[in-house]
Parts: sequence; structure tokens; C-alpha cells
Amino acid sequence: MTEPFNEAGEPRKVLTAEDGASGRLDAWLTSQLEGEFSRNRIKALIEQGAVTLNGKPVTEPKKKISAGDTIAIDLPEPEDPEPKGEDIPLTVLYEDDDLIVIAKPAGLVVHPGAGNWTGTLVNALIHHCGDSLSGIGGVRRPGIVHRLDKDTSGVMVVAKNDIAHRHLADQFADHGRTGPLERAYQAVVWGRPSGLRGTIDAPLGRSGSDRTKRAVKNEMKDDAREAITHYEVKQRFHEKPDATSLAALIECRLETGRTHQIRVHMAHIGHPLVGDVDYAAGFKTKANLLPEPAKSVVNRFPRQALHAYLLAFEHPRTGEVMEFEADLPDDMQELIAALAD
Repeated sequence: MTEPFNEAGEPRKVLTAEDGASGRLDAWLTSQLEGEFSRNRIKALIEQGAVTLNGKPVTEPKKKISAGDTIAIDLPEPEDPEPKGEDIPLTVLYEDDDLIVIAKPAGLVVHPGAGNWTGTLVNALIHHCGDSLSGIGGVRRPGIVHRLDKDTSGVMVVAKNDIAHRHLADQFADHGRTGPLERAYQAVVWGRPSGLRGTIDAPLGRSGSDRTKRAVKNEMKDDAREAITHYEVKQRFHEKPDATSLAALIECRLETGRTHQIRVHMAHIGHPLVGDVDYAAGFKTKANLLPEPAKSVVNRFPRQALHAYLLAFEHPRTGEVMEFEADLPDDMQELIAALAD
């Protein structure tokens, strides 16, 4: 492995595939550069044209390699590990020296990561809170104790010091089983779950076909994690003579807090969320059964119809049980109004 420079004077690593080398380019590079770059980062660099195979640019991560191939990768400037404050507007529901409660809009990523190093809730909080943030993890940044998906709106609490962070994190880890933690969501789903109330008890783990997704797993699988969702039907839309509905507004309360839990659980019982591109792909044509203007509103709805409207927890310093609600955002209000018409 050598480190010459490219035409722009930037460092470049050159690697030669040894005997027996085979498989995908991104996987092979990840194995060779273990500890330097993640597979997602390698994939992004390939797609950006930073990699050549035998002297020719390659932008397909799935490209197959063979023994003797020469692979060169232009090395990017190192990322700044500490997020910077950015002037991003926040809707603050409550704030004191220990914590801040906000209503997160849909479209805002919670924490910097691959593909989203700026423009996140963390960047906004650092700017908003300034010097009031303590040194969690050795740097000045807010303590994220729970998350909402990028395209899910609703209430979030964030710690502003180490003591609050630990106390709140313990409450979320307990899932409200022995304390006052409570989380409730509103969602618009296709069809109507049987009965007005129900509980979905189905373990979740990473999807075998896409590691960014989750799937219901057999409880004996190594990565299966307990996941329990309680739901209640609040409103039915376009009921049919057989007592079924084209869509419904439901309330979900979590007994556990797994990634994509509500989205996967509702899809698992045959009632995925309206607008969910990951778990409701087979329901796209359902909108054709709706009259106008509901059909048009559903077709242009830009995200999964999910809103975290209620959050309750014990204040880490005072012990007071605090409860916050966030009104449905405009896009979900429009969706519900159109379906109810």
C-alpha cells in the first residue's frame, strides 16, 4: 500500500488486490481500510468518483474485483468530530438549566451522521443553548436520550448536563415500566386494524435485505429485541359496507422504543402508515380508491404520517412529572381533513 498524491496534490492510497481477492469493491475496500472508513463512507466515496480501478474511475460500489487489480482512493479531509452550532429555528416547548423540550419538525435529522453532518437538531441545539451546555462525552454538546426518525414530527426532550442526561437515559431505558415515562403517537394508516384496540408484541431486528430497515424477527434470533406497541383506533375514514375502512387515525403507545417500531409493527399487521416509502411500498395504489381531494392529498403527502404528540417524564432535578404535547403539524392536519371529507 502506497500513499502518493493525485493531480490536485491531495493524498491518495493505492492498493493491490492479493491472490484470491474477489467480491464487491466497497466490501473489499472496507476490509482493507478497517478502522479508517465505514462501509457507508467507502460507498459514498466510490459514488463521488474518488476511487479508480486499474486507472479508470469507477462509481459503482457493487463493481467486482479480481486478484491483481489496482485500486486507488483519494483521501478526503478528515471530518470535524465535534458538531458546530447552526442557526436553525427551534420550537421550544420548555427549557431550564437541565433540559430543553422541543417540537421537532418533519425533515429534521436528530444527530449528525453519514450524509447528514450538518443541518441537524444537534447543530441547532448547540447554537440555541450556547454556553449552557455541559461537557457530555468530553465536548460541549447536548445529550440526545431518544430519537425520532427524520420524517417523524413531535415532542423530544434533550439533556443539557451530565446528570440530566443519565437520569433521562435511565427513564427511556426503563420504557416507563417502573416510572412515569410515557410516549404517545398519532398515525394515519391504511385500512383499519381489527377491533378498536390491540397490542402488537413482535420482536424486531435488522432487515436481512436492507440494514437501514427493521423487520419482525423470530425471538430466537440473536438480533431480535423485544418490541411492544399498543394501539387504539381514533377515527375511521371512508368506511365500507363490510365495516372496513380505507384508512384510519390511530394512537400508539410504546412499551419499548425500537428503531422504526410503530412503522414496522403496523406494516406487520397489514396496516402500514400512509406515506411510508420504506414499509408501505405495496400500498401506493390504495390512493386510487379515494375520492378527490383526498386522493391528491395522499399522493403528494411527503412522509410517513406519524407524529409524536405526547411525552411525559420525571424531571431529573426536581422529581416533578412533566407532560408535554405538540399539536399535529399542518401537513397531517390537511391529510386527516381530506380523508374525513
